[in-house]
Amino acid sequence: MNAKNEIKVILVAILIFAAFPYLSLAADAPLASFTKQGNSFPVAARGRVCQILISSDDYPGVKRAVSDLQSDIEKVCGLKPVISYDNIAGSKSLIIAGTIGHSPLIDNLVEKGKIQISDVSGKWESFVIQTIEKPFKGVSKALVIAGSDKRGTIFGIYEISRIMGVSPWYWWADVTPIHHDRVFISKGRYVQGEPSVKYRGIFLNDEAPALSNWVAWKYGMVKPSAMPPVPEGVANYGHEFYSRIFELLLRLKANYLWPAMWNNAFNEDDTINPALADEYGIVMGTSHQEPMLRAQKEWDRRYWKSLGPWNYSKHAEVLTNFWRDGIKRNKDFESIITMGLRGANDTEMAPGGPEANISVLEGIIDVQRKILAEEMNPDVTKIPQLWCLYKEIQDYYNAGLRVPEDITLLWAEDNWGNIRRLPTPDERGRSGGAGIYYHFDYHGGPRSYQWINTNPIPKIWDQMSLAKEYGADRIWIVNVGHFKGYELPMDYFMSMAWNTEKFNNNNIDEYTEKWAAEQFGKENATDIALLLSSYTRYNGRRKPELLSPSTYSLTDYNEAETVVEDYKYLVRKAEEINERLSPDLRDAFYQLVLFPVKASAMVNELYVAAGKNALYARQGRAATNDMADTVEALFKADTAMMGYYNRTFAGGKWNHFMDQTHLGYFSWFDPPANSLRAINLKRVELPEEAGMGIAIEGSAESWPGSTAKAILPETDNFSYRERYIDIFNKGRESFSYTCQTDKPWILLHKRNGLVEKETRLQVLIDWSSLPEGRNAGNILIRGAGGETSVEVVAFKSSDPANTKFSGFIESGGCVSIEAEHFSRKNDSDGSSWENIEGYGKTLSAMRATAKPDVPAALPGVNSPSLEYDMYLFTADTVSVKLSLAPSLNFIPGRDVHIGVSFDEQTPQVVTVLPGGYNAQNGNHDWERSVADNGRKISSQHIISQSGKHTLKIWMIDPGVVLEKIVVDAGGEKPSYLGPPESVRINKDTSLIW
Repeated sequence: MNAKNEIKVILVAILIFAAFPYLSLAADAPLASFTKQGNSFPVAARGRVCQILISSDDYPGVKRAVSDLQSDIEKVCGLKPVISYDNIAGSKSLIIAGTIGHSPLIDNLVEKGKIQISDVSGKWESFVIQTIEKPFKGVSKALVIAGSDKRGTIFGIYEISRIMGVSPWYWWADVTPIHHDRVFISKGRYVQGEPSVKYRGIFLNDEAPALSNWVAWKYGMVKPSAMPPVPEGVANYGHEFYSRIFELLLRLKANYLWPAMWNNAFNEDDTINPALADEYGIVMGTSHQEPMLRAQKEWDRRYWKSLGPWNYSKHAEVLTNFWRDGIKRNKDFESIITMGLRGANDTEMAPGGPEANISVLEGIIDVQRKILAEEMNPDVTKIPQLWCLYKEIQDYYNAGLRVPEDITLLWAEDNWGNIRRLPTPDERGRSGGAGIYYHFDYHGGPRSYQWINTNPIPKIWDQMSLAKEYGADRIWIVNVGHFKGYELPMDYFMSMAWNTEKFNNNNIDEYTEKWAAEQFGKENATDIALLLSSYTRYNGRRKPELLSPSTYSLTDYNEAETVVEDYKYLVRKAEEINERLSPDLRDAFYQLVLFPVKASAMVNELYVAAGKNALYARQGRAATNDMADTVEALFKADTAMMGYYNRTFAGGKWNHFMDQTHLGYFSWFDPPANSLRAINLKRVELPEEAGMGIAIEGSAESWPGSTAKAILPETDNFSYRERYIDIFNKGRESFSYTCQTDKPWILLHKRNGLVEKETRLQVLIDWSSLPEGRNAGNILIRGAGGETSVEVVAFKSSDPANTKFSGFIESGGCVSIEAEHFSRKNDSDGSSWENIEGYGKTLSAMRATAKPDVPAALPGVNSPSLEYDMYLFTADTVSVKLSLAPSLNFIPGRDVHIGVSFDEQTPQVVTVLPGGYNAQNGNHDWERSVADNGRKISSQHIISQSGKHTLKIWMIDPGVVLEKIVVDAGGEKPSYLGPPESVRINKDTSLIW
C-alpha cells in the first residue's frame, strides 16, 4: 500500500470512529459506518435491508437474540429484515448467525473454508464476526456471526446491535438509537476470545420499596397458591419482568444472576422463570445466604409458622430434603450452586461463631455435596459451586475451615466497595478459583445507601483490577439494589469483567465519554461525561444518606459554599445540554444525567442550608428564619422532584422508582418516609430594633458577645486569597454601617452600606504597599449603635521567588497537595505509584502498585517514592496528614504500611491498617472510614530551618491509595475535604498556580 492509500485508510477509520465512538475500547472490533466504505457489508442501503439467516437446529436463545437483532436493525434504519430458517430467500446480502456444532449453516461454511474457527472453537463464550464473499449460490456478501457456544453466538449478535448504535439500555433507560438510512459493517474478521471473568452478573437485592413497588405496579401481584405456597401481597417478579433483565444482561455480555429475594422466590413465584433463564442463556444462582438453589422465602412460606427460621441443628432432616428438592427441580438448568449455610434473614448461622460451628458447617457441606452427586452428577467436581465468604463467614475461613478445592471461594468486600480479602498464591492454584461479591447499594450499617448512584467508576477500576491481578476472576457479581440508577457503573463493571486488559488507570474518563456518546451521540459526549463523572465523584465523597448539617465546614475554606456551587454548576450545564438535545433523547438524559445531578445538588444544598440555620441561630442572625425557610422549600422541591420522576416523566413508565427514602435518617435503617425530623430547624423571635452582629471567616463566633478576639485567617502574597466579614442584623429594622481601616494596605470592596439582614464584606490586600514579613492591621466596623474591631493579618515574602524555587508554598500555616502533583516519581523493580484519574474527593489519586506476592518494600532501599518539593516558612515540628482511600488489607496476615520522610531523614513507617483488621460493624474505625469514604493517618516531623524541603512518600505495601497530603505547621482548619491545594511556583516559567 502506498503512502497516499495509507492516509486514505486512516481517514476512513477516523470517520468511522467519529460515527460510533463506542469502539475505541475494542479497536480491532468490527466497525459500523453510515456511509459506504470500500467493500463493507450493507446492512441497509438504498431502501433495502439484508436478510438474516439462521439454522432451525440452533439454540432457542440464539433464535431469540436474532429476533432482537431484527428489531434493532429496524430501530436504526426503519427497515425490518426477514429472518429465514435454513433456506435462503433470494437476498444478495445475508447476516448468517449460528453456533459452531449446532448450526449446519455455520458448519457448512467451515467445511467449505469460507470461515476459519480454530481460534474460537471449543472456547467459552467466544465468537468470530467475519465478512465473506459468495457464501452460497446467489448470495454476493455475508456477515457471519459464529459462536463457540450458545452465549458466544448471542454475544456476537448483540455486538452488531451495539456497534450500529443500539444501546443495551434502549428499554431500561429509554435510550433512542439515532436513525440512519444506511448502515454498513466494515470488511474483515474480528475474533473475541474468552472473557476475563468466567461468570459475570448482578444481584437484585435491597429491591424494596422501589423495584418491588414498580414490579407490582407494572406486572401485578403473584396469584396466591397452596402448592407451591405463595401468600398474598407478593410482587410479580415473573417471566415478563425477568425477560427484560435477561436481555439486558446479555447485551452487557453478562451471564449470571441472583434474583430478587426479599419477598420473592424466583423458581416458585413464576414456574416459567428457571426454564426461561436457561433458554436465554443466563446462569442462575442464589444469594450468599440461600444454599442449594432454594430461596429463603420458599422455607418461610412452608415452615416459618411451624418450625421458625431454618436451623440445621434442630431441623437437619427437613433442611436436607428441602435442599434435595431444590436440586431436583433445577438440575437441568445451568446454575451455580451456593454452598454452606447462614442464618435466616442474613444473620449468623448459630451462636458461638467459628469455634462452636466449624464442624457443623463442614458436615453441612458434606451433606450438600452428597445431594449434588446423587441428583446432578456423580462427579460433583463438574458442578459449578461457590462458597460466599460474607461477613462472619470469612471468620470461619480464617479459623481454618476449608471446602473442596473445586468450590469457588467468593470473597465479599465490606459492603462499601472495599475488598476485604484476595487469594494467596496457594489459593490461586485451587481448581474452583475465586471471585468477588461487590456492592453498588447496601441495606445495613453504619448507614444504608439505596437511593441514588454513589459509585465513581475509578474506585471500581481500582478494586476490581486488583481482584483480577490476584486471581479472583471466576465470578464477579455485584449487588445493584433497585437496579435503575446504576446504569453507568453496571455497564463499566460488566465491560471490565468481559475484558479487563482494555481497562486501566488512564482510560477511565475515556470510557465515560464513550459511554455518554453511545447513549446521546458524540456532539455532547464530553460535557455529559463531565456531568456523570462529577456528580458520582461528589456523591462518592459522602453518600447522601450520610450527609448532615455539619458535614461541610461553614466557616473555613468556603467549603460548604463551594460544594453547593459545584453542584449548581453541574445543574446549569445539565439543563443547557437538555435544551440542546433532540426531544427523543430527553427521557434518557433525564434519568441518566439530569435527575441524579439535580437531586444530588438539592440534597447537598438542603443540608448546607440546615447547617447555616443552626450557625445563624447561635449567632443571633436575622437570616436564621430565612435559612429554615430555604430548607423547607428545598424539601418540598425534593418531594416534587421524586413525584415527577414517579408519575410524569417518560409518561410515568418508571412509577415508584423514587419510592426509596433518603432524608430523615436516625440510624442505619432507612426511614419509612422522607422527612426533616433528623434536622432540628431553629426559628428565632427578632426584636424590632436593629442590632449589628459581626461574623468572620474561620470562626463560628460572633461579635459583640464573644470573648475571643476577631482575627481573620492569615493571607499571603502567594495565595492572594480574599477574606470575608459578614455584617448581619439581629433585628427587623435595617441599619447603616461604616468601616475604617488603620493600614493603607487593607482594601475593602465597600466601606459603607445598608444592612437589611446581612451583607458580606470582601477584604483584600494591596500587596504593592505591604511591607515584607508578617503584618497586622484592623478594620473598625460601626453600625446600629455598636462597633467591632476585626484584625487582618497578611504575610509577604520574596524568598521563594528570589531562590528560583519550584514547588508548593506554605500558606496559612500549612501546605496542601493533590497526590498527583508530585515533583518526582521514583519506581523500583516493577513496583510503582500509579495515578488513578478521577479517584478521590477532589482530583485524583496515586495507588501503590506491585506484582502479587512481592514482599513489603523497604523505604530507601527498593521502595517506590513520590517526592514533593515545598517551601516552608516554619521551622518547628510539623504534622504530615495523608488522606487515603478506605482500601483494606486484602493480603491476609499482613499489615499495611506507608513511609513518610523529609529530605534525607530516616523514613517513618506509619501503619495504615494492622493485620487482622475487622472491616465490620462494631469497628468504629471502619465505620468512620466508610462513612467518610476515606482514612487519614499522620506522622510528626521536625523541620530544623525554614526554606526548601522535600517530602517523600514511600510505598511499602501495595493497594494503598493516596489522595491528598497536608503538611500542617499549625494552621490547618477543620474541614471535610481538607484545605484547597496550595500555590505552586514553577521556577522555569515564574508561574504561580
